[in-house]
Amino acid sequence: MLDPNWVFVSAALGMVGCVRYAIATLTGSARPNLVTWTLWAAAPLIAFAAQVDAGAGLPAVLTLAAGAGPLLVVAAGLLTRHDRVRIGAFDVACGTVAVVALAVWLVFDAAPLAVFVAVGADAAAAAPTVRKAWRDPGSENLLFYVLVGLGAILTLLTVTTWDPVAWAFAAYMLALCGLVVAVVALRR
Repeated sequence: MLDPNWVFVSAALGMVGCVRYAIATLTGSARPNLVTWTLWAAAPLIAFAAQVDAGAGLPAVLTLAAGAGPLLVVAAGLLTRHDRVRIGAFDVACGTVAVVALAVWLVFDAAPLAVFVAVGADAAAAAPTVRKAWRDPGSENLLFYVLVGLGAILTLLTVTTWDPVAWAFAAYMLALCGLVVAVVALRR
């Protein structure tokens, strides 16, 4: 097990990935799905608040970075004219599922439930990007997913209690990053 302070390295990797993705968005080499990225900001920030409420400790730092970083990508996406997202029925459906999941947590106000609901909401929000990666693998910046995946591994290696509140979001992030990297690698 790693020293718990390694979560700061983990969070930094995610933020570096997000900054690079935002720059790639501004230059036109990456085209984020703004529905996904907006919800990728919201769900982790809610999960972070729940983790803090439940006393998850330092693993929550990764979750905070996982919410703050996408805000940069959303801002870059709104500033650039390289690709205005066309929001289709699939995007609306996934966004609706994510928002409903977050609303369910707010109604029940239970921190452990919030972490799992946030993971579910984040996964629903990720679906349009996974679909986009399948259809247009060149629109994704793989370094972002590699860095975030490495950060998730570091966070998991620092977990001192195997309460799901502490490890669930990092495990989900690792799985998602692995999926997107695999999809893009196979499709390119």
